[in-house]
Amino acid sequence: MKISSDALGGLMLLASAVVALVLYNSPLGPLYRDILSAKLTVGFDVANISKPLFLWINDGLMAIFFLYVGLEVKREVLVGKLSSWERASLPLFAAIGGMAAPALVYVLVILLTGGLDASSLNGWAIPAATDIAFAIGLLALFAAKAPPAAKIFLLALAIFDDIGAIVIIAVFYSSGLSLLSLSIAIVAVAAAFFVNRIGEKTFAPYAFLFLIAWVALLKSGVHATLAGVMIAMAVPLKDSSGQPALLEKLEHDLKDWVVFVIMPVFAFANSGLPLASFSLANLMTPISLAVAAGLFLGKPIGIMASAWIAEKLGLASRGPDLDWSLVFALSMLAGIGFTMSLFIGGLAFDAEASANAVRAGVMVGSLLSGLSALVMFRVWQAKSARGTAQVQRG
Repeated sequence: MKISSDALGGLMLLASAVVALVLYNSPLGPLYRDILSAKLTVGFDVANISKPLFLWINDGLMAIFFLYVGLEVKREVLVGKLSSWERASLPLFAAIGGMAAPALVYVLVILLTGGLDASSLNGWAIPAATDIAFAIGLLALFAAKAPPAAKIFLLALAIFDDIGAIVIIAVFYSSGLSLLSLSIAIVAVAAAFFVNRIGEKTFAPYAFLFLIAWVALLKSGVHATLAGVMIAMAVPLKDSSGQPALLEKLEHDLKDWVVFVIMPVFAFANSGLPLASFSLANLMTPISLAVAAGLFLGKPIGIMASAWIAEKLGLASRGPDLDWSLVFALSMLAGIGFTMSLFIGGLAFDAEASANAVRAGVMVGSLLSGLSALVMFRVWQAKSARGTAQVQRG
């Protein structure tokens, strides 16, 4: 059986997480941790950046991931699945509910478990975003015969989720702003738009400005990965004759690197935690419970409720191919927050115990969501088969 690239990307993410877990808890665990904590310095004596390899991955490689996401968002909004209200309305409302409900569930669980304090509340956004690669990959595995509308809905939902996550990171997870560094980043982005304006057809000047913006944001207090999104907005979609330009080529060139290298490396670096974290006592900690509940319960509740309300109010329409059982299966799949949830968790918590609680909660919540999605897709397929049989008999 031929495996699609979407499914392969999801499988590679899963494999990377499993390998990290095994290594962390094996005799090679100290080596795994030492490699990720090893300092890597780039620059000169008077001007350099020195960070552990772990942060080079989370701040550096993920900036390229966000560049790719920014390119995808720009294309979809201008000419793709989000270019009209009819196409974008249902996933937009679903995404709004699918971000708000997990955050509310997180806070509610923290309150009910007595873990309410300023530090634990800082993780409210962890279950808010969907992992595009995992969700689309598992859709290809679980429901290869699902109508195209299902993939479009899930992809659009995840893109809106990413936009929301980008805003959340910029607004809530930036601190100690350096106005000088931020000004340099803004100038670099403005220069990228100027390069677009004069019709530059190669990526070289954008790459140079991307590097300047990334370094400046790294020093500014605003998370450096946002440099990718900011530069992506400046990359031209079409040339002066209206033909596809640099954006689509760059998006195509980056896709395999992002799906098969950057995201698996991120998963490998961020999934290592002691297996003792999966004991019942540790999984019952406020942060673990809140993250898992936000993903497993908050995501489908928010998506289903907001989509149903939007349709009832005439603000959006599902179309003939999206029945509610299929939407529910997709909403469970959206509860897989793996990459983005781990990323936001790394921004929200510094303490090792809290970080391990986040990882355990993300893995449990994502696993429960994935298994539930598999069951719901089987229910939908059985329902579809019965409907097809009745039509044939009729």
